[in-house]
Amino acid sequence: MSSWLLKYCNLVLRSAVLTAVFAFASSHSADNKCGSPLVSTCQECLRRGPECAWCFQKSFLDGVHVSKRCDSAAQLRLKGCGEEFIENPEVKVEVNMTLSSSQVTPRDISIQLRPGSEASFIVEVKQLELYPVDLYYLVDVSASMQENLDRLKTVGVNLSHRMKEHSSDFQVGFGSFVDKPVSPYIDVHPSKISNPCSDYEVNCRPAHGFIHVLPITDNMTEFKHVIQQQRISGNMDTPEGGFDAMLQAAVCQKDIGWRPEAKHLLLVMTDQPSHLALDSKLAGIVVPHDGRCHLEEGTYSQSAHMEHPTIGQLAEKLLENSIYSIFAVNSMQYKWYEDLVAFLPGTYLGRLLPKASNLTNLVVDAYKKLLSDVGVEVEVEDSEAHRFWVSVTAVCPNGSTAAGSANCINVQPGQNVFFNITVGMRACPEKDDALQKENEPEVKLVVKPVGFNESMTVRVRQACVCRCGGAGPCHDDPGTSVCESGADPGAKRSLTDSCRDVKTGLMCSGRGTCVCGACVCDRSNLGTIYGRFCEKDDFSCPNERGLMCGGHGQCVSGECSCQPGWTGESCGCPISTESCMSADGLVCSGHGKCVCGECVCDHHRRSGAFCEKCATCSDSCQSHWSCVDCHLSKGLAADNTQQCNRSCTSLVAYVDDITELIRGKYCLYHSREQCVTRFHVDMASHGPQLRISRHAECESSHRYFKTFLSVFLLTVVLGLGILAVVRLLLRGKNWSLRGHVIEQFDDSNKNPSYAPTPSEKTITYRRDCLPEHPMEMHVHVHKMPLDIFP
Repeated sequence: MSSWLLKYCNLVLRSAVLTAVFAFASSHSADNKCGSPLVSTCQECLRRGPECAWCFQKSFLDGVHVSKRCDSAAQLRLKGCGEEFIENPEVKVEVNMTLSSSQVTPRDISIQLRPGSEASFIVEVKQLELYPVDLYYLVDVSASMQENLDRLKTVGVNLSHRMKEHSSDFQVGFGSFVDKPVSPYIDVHPSKISNPCSDYEVNCRPAHGFIHVLPITDNMTEFKHVIQQQRISGNMDTPEGGFDAMLQAAVCQKDIGWRPEAKHLLLVMTDQPSHLALDSKLAGIVVPHDGRCHLEEGTYSQSAHMEHPTIGQLAEKLLENSIYSIFAVNSMQYKWYEDLVAFLPGTYLGRLLPKASNLTNLVVDAYKKLLSDVGVEVEVEDSEAHRFWVSVTAVCPNGSTAAGSANCINVQPGQNVFFNITVGMRACPEKDDALQKENEPEVKLVVKPVGFNESMTVRVRQACVCRCGGAGPCHDDPGTSVCESGADPGAKRSLTDSCRDVKTGLMCSGRGTCVCGACVCDRSNLGTIYGRFCEKDDFSCPNERGLMCGGHGQCVSGECSCQPGWTGESCGCPISTESCMSADGLVCSGHGKCVCGECVCDHHRRSGAFCEKCATCSDSCQSHWSCVDCHLSKGLAADNTQQCNRSCTSLVAYVDDITELIRGKYCLYHSREQCVTRFHVDMASHGPQLRISRHAECESSHRYFKTFLSVFLLTVVLGLGILAVVRLLLRGKNWSLRGHVIEQFDDSNKNPSYAPTPSEKTITYRRDCLPEHPMEMHVHVHKMPLDIFP
């Protein structure tokens, strides 16, 4: 084992021992730190320190102050709090090894932190051999740079040949800058805007903030052609707009043509210092730079509208886009840039001799130096930076370590550098909205090796919200059955058991998360998911009249659970048969069934809302006479019965007393033997059924007629006799009143001239005893005087 690796192992072991000692010591001091009467919620408890824990068991220490629920995890267990009821978020480090890497390992890490806690992890950076290199010339073309620009026309090709010794693929690009084209940086007289050098009788190009001339290319002939076409420009003040141009060259990745797999070198050639951010206000420009690319047809379009970038903003963009910066400046400005380089990671400063005679060696030396210096920068979101702290310790290939040092020098190709990075969390977010923070996205930190095109992402999960106590369902609603099932120490069940539906065996029906023994249902774009096990919703069941489950039930596991009194797939059918009652008090007039509140008739012949209509039912007796005749003629043998059933497609049953069975509603069949048979047609849903009486009344038609005639004559005679008796009674009464005797006389002695008096009446009776001897009888009756009645 090499000495540096042994030293690194000793460092890790020492750190582990110190951590264990600290944990032991903190457990004894936790009582003093965690136990405070001011603590009333789980969140307040956890924020007191990483050694504090909260017990959300329902029956824990009944009758004592709620602050006693906050203590170290060990003390809470001693006091009787079950392990599953202790809220004590642990520091976790999870490494994602699925992302491949050739220079930085690992590429993705997730850590969980709580206030006052910290987590450490190791990052390995490997220096490769013969990187592809992209070199972009960013040249100050003010009038004072005329000699350097002329020298660049011949130096560029030599530099390309030298760099091939250190790179497998070397390509170049070109851009120029002067200054912001506004007063007081340039002379805004019309004659000077188009030609700043008009006073010297030199044809200069107009001043510009930044012009991108040539994208990254390996065509050196084109590069030479572009350099030869360059002309100088001019401005009025000494500082130039170099930082403006550097930021655009860094962020305009596609325009410049930076290759993702290559080392990016930005060579800045100037003989003057650069304007800083606040200098822009001299020209009335007060809009801060937004750090974005603003190239339009190769020209920086916002040069006269946005301030110069700040040093911190420029450093961030150079690091974000994996760019090494090389400043090639003359001796007079060297000191100014020397003080600046410390604020720009991955930067090399070199003195540029007159006419750029040493430009080739300067770039080669800068590349070798930058490549041998391996360091990392950790970026934290600006809005979250105050809540986190980061410490980096580099373990170099030679075994040297220095706490707080994030850089190793003289690293050779093929060697590895390890960085021990510790991230600590000072506090939770200021807003104490539990529900909002529970869904708050992770805080991201980026570990970026300077100049490398690979980086590592650190995702920090903030344990600022308690699963239970203080904000959980068991604490807020201790009377619910969920809490009792999940927080009963005698139940001997885990919290997740109360989230499992015993019917389906699924945890929260597969549509939620178990938190503190209760299901927190997922959100769905289709509707709302709810219920103890997230088994209910308002979108997955059939509708009835536009309402889920007809408005008479709940959707449970995709099926409607109907309210009492309702049934059906969509709970649209009432169980009551009241709507099917006909006027006679029968359900569907006795000829159907009540289905979903409506009558369904037993036979297709029946119709109407209550099956009360039957247009062809009057012929049902006659239509089945042939079937009845078949059964009467064949007898009751089983074979004969089956034969008749097949012929008439009716099911026949014989009964002893059909009138009693069907309440007198039956048909009469007169057979050829003059037998009368009673039968009934039952219109069932699957076809007609015949019920035939076993007893037939057989008698001849003559006897039947004579009997009928005798009865008729007897009735007539009796009627006439009754009338005669009544008449005699009336006559006897009249005789007794008048005292007159009715005389009988012979019709032959009749006096034709006799005329009755007004008080008399003559009645003639005629009897035809024999046709040849008719006989008449005349009776003379005195009219009854009117005064006999009082």
